[in-house]
Amino acid sequence: MTKLIEYEEASDEVRAVYDDIRVTRQNDYINNFWKAIANHPPTLQRTWQAVKEVMVSPGEIDPLMRELIYIAVSATNGCEYCIASPTAIKYRWTRNLRRSSIALSIPA
Repeated sequence: MTKLIEYEEASDEVRAVYDDIRVTRQNDYINNFWKAIANHPPTLQRTWQAVKEVMVSPGEIDPLMRELIYIAVSATNGCEYCIASPTAIKYRWTRNLRRSSIALSIPA
């Protein structure tokens, strides 16, 4: 099994990526996907930059909708890990969705 690199044992290069993930996602949770690819820091850096560009860069689709598309595609593909891994982040999505639903249900 691949060794998972925890923050405490990570190199400075890996910690910098983990810190950026935490800041960008506004959450301290680093899932096992990132911990596994941290065994090769250049791959971790490259993969995170690509994901970050797709998921949070300015565009016509807001970041919350992008995350929902990610979950929908994961569910359609039957990827249980993809659906279950960001548990802490899903809490934030649910909270944001509730706010959006409340805002949309208020009559003008």
